[in-house]
Amino acid sequence: MWIWKTSTEKPKGVFVLVHGAGEYHRRYNWVIERLNEQGFHVVMGDLPGQGTTKGKRGHIDSFDQYTAQISKWLDAARPFALPTFLFGHSMGGLITIHYLEAHHPDVDGIILSSPCLGLLNPPSLAKKAAGNVFNRIAPSVRFSSGLDAGSGTRDENMRKRDEADTLLVKKVSVRWYRELERAMKQAKERVTTFPDLPLLVLQAGDDRIVNKHDVNKWFDSLHLKDKWYKEWDGLYHEVLNEPEKEDVFRYMQTFVDLHTP
Repeated sequence: MWIWKTSTEKPKGVFVLVHGAGEYHRRYNWVIERLNEQGFHVVMGDLPGQGTTKGKRGHIDSFDQYTAQISKWLDAARPFALPTFLFGHSMGGLITIHYLEAHHPDVDGIILSSPCLGLLNPPSLAKKAAGNVFNRIAPSVRFSSGLDAGSGTRDENMRKRDEADTLLVKKVSVRWYRELERAMKQAKERVTTFPDLPLLVLQAGDDRIVNKHDVNKWFDSLHLKDKWYKEWDGLYHEVLNEPEKEDVFRYMQTFVDLHTP
């Protein structure tokens, strides 16, 4: 876990960032820099089995291993005694939802970027059947995630960096996928337990990874006093790594400004 402190004289708040599947903290460098410039401290770590963490790459025994990290990162943000925003991208968005439905933390706003509430191209029935077998006898067996650098962003520079980045996880375990499926199902089943907190969803309009219709249905089923949904036409999954990322960041900043005392 790392903490990037703003150099501004009067900090406005704290952001806790939760990254997506396969990635890690360094892919958020520009977001962290911009948040610091805007007067926010940032707390972030790498999820288990990803980035610089120890253990089996692309493997977890339980989705609870992920939500436990959010608890630690929020604990690290609490001593600042400032407005706190919890941000989750893709699987990080799903982890955030999973955590919020169970714990109801004291935060001032939630921001979800293309949250993984359903896959656009799930594995075939044959692969699922094989996965059921391996999940019982060899849960740590890994297979290709099926994602390439071009599915997340249209930005050519980011694609090239991703292709050369050895810290990105490109294989996941059978158990990891089963836990992902279970978490997506539970997030929809437990939607009524989602806390009544200000929520912003930033959804890619041309998402090649997450099924945006699942995201929209989940959002519509939420009974919150203050919820925002913005779909970005033509943008790929990683809206904050797209050529239009500055527009997305400014929209996010508008939401944050309105919810910062």
